[in-house]
Amino acid sequence: MKLRRLSPVWVTRLLVAALVGLACVVVYVSNSLLTERFTERTRGGADVRLALYSANLLSELQRNSIVPQLLARDPALIGALNSGDFTQSTARLLSFVDEIGAASLVLMDTDGRIVAATNRERLGENQRSQPSFIEALRSNITTFTVDERDEGGFNFTYSRRMEDSGHSIGVVSVGVDLAKLERSWAGISDAVMVLDSSGRAILATEPRWRGKAEEEALTLLEPQTAIERALRGTPDWSALPIDAYLRGDGVMRQEVRVPFQGWRVVSFTTFQSVRERVNAILALEIMGFAILLAGLFWFLSRRSNLAARMFQLESAELRQLNRRLQQEIAEREKVEKDLEVAEQTVAQTSKLAALGEMSAAVSHELNQPLAAMKTYLAGARLLIGRERPDEAVVAVARIDSLIDRMGAITKQLKSYARKGSGTLEPVDVKAALQSSLSMMEPQLRQRQVAITQTLPDEPVMIYADRMRLEQVIVNLLRNALDATKISPDPSIDILLAQGDVARLSVRDNGTGIEDLDELFEPFYTTKAPGDGTGLGLAISSGIVNDFGGRLTARNAIKGGAVFEVELPILGPDKEAAE
Repeated sequence: MKLRRLSPVWVTRLLVAALVGLACVVVYVSNSLLTERFTERTRGGADVRLALYSANLLSELQRNSIVPQLLARDPALIGALNSGDFTQSTARLLSFVDEIGAASLVLMDTDGRIVAATNRERLGENQRSQPSFIEALRSNITTFTVDERDEGGFNFTYSRRMEDSGHSIGVVSVGVDLAKLERSWAGISDAVMVLDSSGRAILATEPRWRGKAEEEALTLLEPQTAIERALRGTPDWSALPIDAYLRGDGVMRQEVRVPFQGWRVVSFTTFQSVRERVNAILALEIMGFAILLAGLFWFLSRRSNLAARMFQLESAELRQLNRRLQQEIAEREKVEKDLEVAEQTVAQTSKLAALGEMSAAVSHELNQPLAAMKTYLAGARLLIGRERPDEAVVAVARIDSLIDRMGAITKQLKSYARKGSGTLEPVDVKAALQSSLSMMEPQLRQRQVAITQTLPDEPVMIYADRMRLEQVIVNLLRNALDATKISPDPSIDILLAQGDVARLSVRDNGTGIEDLDELFEPFYTTKAPGDGTGLGLAISSGIVNDFGGRLTARNAIKGGAVFEVELPILGPDKEAAE
């Protein structure tokens, strides 16, 4: 029996039916798989955020838990409680609160009366009946209490008894600012609450939840009727695993325990992102099948004329490609010629820029030795006139050392334009600092600048080039000297400390730094024209980087600028290797 061949119309109908059936199957399977996948991804993201909330909460509590123990040993506070003179106690607490980041600091005597507080309005209050005061007096360790405020919310307080010679003299308490965590959580799509051991919400992104159990808090925001909830849940055809209802929408509930007094952190995450992602991909799939179906119809309708059109299109494309190729060849030849000219121009510009940096840097770095030489020459002339040749010889010797130093500076300044090959060796930072101060002594004495030095007793050894290290120190001292020109009582504080690294700090009481971002850029200066080239700090930063350290700058809290040089310590292992 001979099989009957299907007509083109039936072939088209079968292809369309198969494509529509395939689209339905793909959409159905994609909906199930994508819903599960994006739900798990959303759950994983919620778990990560919940762990971060818990870690931040525990970190804030632990950071503040050590504060009462430190304040309980403060000699000033102990002396105030013993003497009854609390005139400076509040100022003492205020000096700590910014560094600690606590909500409040309170000092109470043995009768529960607040004698010092960061909130001056609380002075004189009696806390004798408060749990934080009672538990602190009864315990030898730091206690933690949670008190509900009248206006809503909770106070979180660490308290500790203060003792002197074994006798209780008062209580110090630290208020923990957990409200800032609430504010940070409020900016995220999740709804978050922190439950204590009794299930009471003590922190929550929804203010109405505070002080209530979880079930009661969720009830406050439920729809009024079951019909309303059903109507709102009707569009959710993705069969999402709903854990609870919040504002009538199904949400995902996540919980994690905080290792602190049985606390728990609970978050509620909406499925809105899951719905949006799934629907977006399903829409793309449906659109793709629609385009494919349209293409099928177009293909079937245009099949008869395809061969002729293809030949014409290929001929036109070949002619167009030939024209484009000729144009690209001509443009490439022109670009190659322009590139050669540009390379020559860049090379010449680079040489001129390097020459400008060298000349400006040499002028900047030699001003200080030349000024010192001028001072020493004047002193030598005066000493010779007074028939004190021995002291004049000392001045001439210093001039000779400055001449050697000028030669070394001109040699070392080449490292700013290209890396030098200076030899690094063990250097005592303390000795280099003393040598730099000795060279700056005439200018410091002339300006009558108060110099405060805090230096360790033992040497601070690093691996560096002493000449270049002294160059950095002189630059910092000179900048500090210039910054204090308009200060009525100019002063410079120098601190050298040794720990994991060697840290040299130079602080002045000048006007500070306006633009910290461009401070170490070449040719950036805040001085008047002619007073500076803007290369000193850039050169100093490069030298410190060559030593494996870093040079930073910041504005001091009380005014002025602080420059810090951090350099690796030369340890015993490295000394043995050298």
